[in-house]
Amino acid sequence: MRDRTERGQRIVAAARELAEAEGWDAVTTRRLAALIEYSQPVLYSHFPGGKEAIMTAAALEGFAELAAALAGARDGGLAGIAGAYIEYAEAKPALYDAMFTLASELRFARDDTPEVMKANFAELLAVIEPVAGEQDAGVLTEVFWSTLHGLVTLDRGHRLSPAHRDERLALVVERFGARAD
Repeated sequence: MRDRTERGQRIVAAARELAEAEGWDAVTTRRLAALIEYSQPVLYSHFPGGKEAIMTAAALEGFAELAAALAGARDGGLAGIAGAYIEYAEAKPALYDAMFTLASELRFARDDTPEVMKANFAELLAVIEPVAGEQDAGVLTEVFWSTLHGLVTLDRGHRLSPAHRDERLALVVERFGARAD
């Protein structure tokens, strides 16, 4: 069983490396099989859904990593969380895409949402709740998260001025509440 788990981890790790280097379009089961010296049937025995299943597994790893980064930044309040989120997205753009922008069967805000994804939202909620006041903290957290995602997406698409990057992030933090206590 351990060998099977290790093979699955190796497949996902290779997919992540290839995606970060060349994008998800470059990740194919044929290319992965050649890269890690497994046959395509071995890949499909681990991930019957092929590339989409491998991307889902990578995204779930990414959610665990992001939750840990957000938890580590929580003491910095909204500014810490916002900075950690942006930093993570910049450091792992292909993984971020698998988590948030590419088509996936992973869904937030549902009964069957994986716990690791709920943990990401919980970290954001933890810094929004203290500053929410009379507003619904869950809805405000969704708007905060959407704002961060929008900044990441527009910045990556070179749609925003690089000169105002820090100022934009500071403005978001200011508007959502200076710092959670």
